[in-house]
Amino acid sequence: MVAADLKAETMSLIEQSDAIESEMNSIIHRLSQPGGPGISGSLVDSEGFPRADFDIPVIHAQRQRLSELRNDYDKITDRISEHLRTLHSAKLSPNKSAASKSSVLPASLHGVLPKDASSLATMGSTSLPFAIVDEIADVSPAAEDGLQLGDQIVKFGNVESGDNLLSRLASEGQSNQGNQVPTTVLRQGGLVNLNVTPRSWNGRGLLGCHFRIL
Repeated sequence: MVAADLKAETMSLIEQSDAIESEMNSIIHRLSQPGGPGISGSLVDSEGFPRADFDIPVIHAQRQRLSELRNDYDKITDRISEHLRTLHSAKLSPNKSAASKSSVLPASLHGVLPKDASSLATMGSTSLPFAIVDEIADVSPAAEDGLQLGDQIVKFGNVESGDNLLSRLASEGQSNQGNQVPTTVLRQGGLVNLNVTPRSWNGRGLLGCHFRIL
């Protein structure tokens, strides 16, 4: 496959992943509303009976749809990763890549770097997201510092990729309690840099959000 075709397919895959991510975020938001069941919470009461305040068939359907979307999302992000590695190894000319106006993704948020074709070509595997924010409390430290539901974590302090990511993320947060942690996320096709400060608050944990490893 020639470089231009590979870039075009990569951009198409990114658009597909954004659409899937948007639908996932919508389902997660509905399930995670105050008093809601969450994406994995129990649907029975303390006596083992189905909770009367939940529409259990609808919740089951939403969770099933979320599982299907996650599988599709994982497959697409794997293909994007392969394409990015190929483009990176090809060392395409940024000037030639930038010549194509159709290669630029819109960046609708202030502070978002557009991911055009040249950035796809220079983006290494260490710039690929390794986790996604799939739950976040409204008044949590994570939310107040700018993290959003659906953000894909590219870097959290010294954690960028590798093994034992969940334990490393937890350790990074605990060891930096009260200190800013430089964080890079992928949001709507662009990279966003944040400073997130793990700290005590009225909820659980030091951040008030949950990372799911991709």
